Amino acid sequence: MDTEPRWLTAEEGEAWAGLQVMQGVLMGRLSRELSSTRGLSIQDYGVLATVSETADGRLRAFELGRLMGWEKSRLSHHIARMEERGLLRRERCPSDARGLFVVLTDEGRSALEEAAPSHVRSVRRWFVDRLTPAQLSTLADIAHTVLEGLAGDCQEP
Repeated sequence: MDTEPRWLTAEEGEAWAGLQVMQGVLMGRLSRELSSTRGLSIQDYGVLATVSETADGRLRAFELGRLMGWEKSRLSHHIARMEERGLLRRERCPSDARGLFVVLTDEGRSALEEAAPSHVRSVRRWFVDRLTPAQLSTLADIAHTVLEGLAGDCQEP
């Protein structure tokens, strides 16, 4: 087994560093805008949007965690804070005594509907409209490839 790391080339390092900085700056900007105009964090918005995309505004907690890419404890703490604010509620799953549904409340749906127009304008302004259709397509392909690899049962050699 080779114990020497495969160091990044200059081009690979630039791509990796650029991704990290871009994500941090972009998410920070979007989060500040949501927080200052609607009182929601970017994470709150992501949870509300994800749950709202289901037919009945309810989603199993483990599925929400998977879709958000969050660990169980992070999800639990975040849901508890959103529940305290009346944006969500938790319900027991009738077919699984240990399972929970995360349910969008009327207040949560209203908060999402009020925040969505300005949030999508910000996403367009700071991200989508700065890229060409080809760049967006390439980025979508890259995201799919990386996420597919992370979701698989791949272990480092």
